[in-house]
Amino acid sequence: MTSATEAYDIVVVGGGTAGCFAATTAAKEGLDVVLLERKSEEEGGYIACGDGIKGKSSFPNVLDRERLKDEAFTNQGIERAIFENPQSGERLEIPFNETGGVVDRWKYGQILLEETDRAGVDIHYNTVVNDVIQPNGTVEGVTAIRDGEALEYRSEIVIDGAGALSVLQDKADLSASSFDTNVNYSQFCSAYREVLEVPEPVEWDDALVFKPTEELGYLWYFPRSATEINAGLGFQMSQEPMELVDALKDDIANREEFQDATVKNKLGAALPTRRPYDSAVHPGYVAVGDAAGHVNPCTGGGIPGAAKGGHWAAKIAVDAISDGDVSEAALWEYNQRVQTDFGKRFAAMDLYNIFGTAQELDDLVSVLTAMPGQQLVDAIGKKGTANMSLGLKLKTLIKTFGHWDTLYDLYKVQQAAGSLKGVYDSYPDSPDHFDAWRSERDSVLDRVYDISGAEPKY
Repeated sequence: MTSATEAYDIVVVGGGTAGCFAATTAAKEGLDVVLLERKSEEEGGYIACGDGIKGKSSFPNVLDRERLKDEAFTNQGIERAIFENPQSGERLEIPFNETGGVVDRWKYGQILLEETDRAGVDIHYNTVVNDVIQPNGTVEGVTAIRDGEALEYRSEIVIDGAGALSVLQDKADLSASSFDTNVNYSQFCSAYREVLEVPEPVEWDDALVFKPTEELGYLWYFPRSATEINAGLGFQMSQEPMELVDALKDDIANREEFQDATVKNKLGAALPTRRPYDSAVHPGYVAVGDAAGHVNPCTGGGIPGAAKGGHWAAKIAVDAISDGDVSEAALWEYNQRVQTDFGKRFAAMDLYNIFGTAQELDDLVSVLTAMPGQQLVDAIGKKGTANMSLGLKLKTLIKTFGHWDTLYDLYKVQQAAGSLKGVYDSYPDSPDHFDAWRSERDSVLDRVYDISGAEPKY
């Protein structure tokens, strides 16, 4: 079959957060950009998501952030988290030191695409990318089917925002670069969510509610409003399979506030719950967002990392094209920006996931619910590590009587997380020292495997 050919400076695959921020950034720098989206224009932006987010300040200032806040943020008053103990029924309340929000993810996605179009990007909907064009190692574009027609999209650089388990990474030969191909199912999470309309306002419309499950995962209840709740569940694919929908429905059925609730829509997805890819660049090719592991591995939150990653990828791609050099070394600064920013935090948080796979639920929940709230937030959310005063340590010891072995192991993992962040701060500025850096990082991982008894994740 003869394919029609279209030429652009940059081809962006995927119309999610990372893809839209990448395409918009590049277009505003004066480049000719196309964004390829497999969904229709009406369905664009509709994906499974927990909907929780810090706020508009999390986004690079390349599109209308005020519009996002005003039209997509349905709840801008999130001030705390509630951690529910499935064993005792007790609730741990954790105040946030900054106000967050909950979005209507479909509306949010539609606004991103509209803003991307307004920036001058050509958006091709109903376009399914099926291969890369790679005649001599360097990626030079992609092939796709659009409305039944075979097409070639030629470009200087391809930005892969195609999501978890991207087909582009299956098709591309990445062996000539340091691009991270150490990717398998155990590093991913299955997620399912429903949007519920409840008859009476919930009392916790200012809170994000979390509840651990019997497998390594958690239920969440995020209020889009006082009467519209994003209810979902995720679990590590490395664990034994569980009935996601049944587990969620059983918990919903036992909650008084959800009696007579109406299900407005439902959706499932896979997402990475791992550290960011060690390297996400190859000659002519950059991966962003879920396609590069830019997701908080403890909470599953991926919007802020995707926005930053997409923006940085485009900025560095613009410079590379201007210099006439799209080699791995020319794109390497993107890796360094990611790894020394949110990458080091996500890598540190991933150590807690690794630790959790080898623990009994009772031990793990008892220790987590005994930890002071802000320290818990710091460890699994904002910082990747946490510090406690002597008084707080003593209180935690008293509360965790009978689980001290687990607490001590968790303390050692926390120390390792601090060391790991230091390693990521020294991420190399070129591919030349990458192997030495990775060996240093892996030595920290080996300590965590020894501490926890967990099976190696990578």
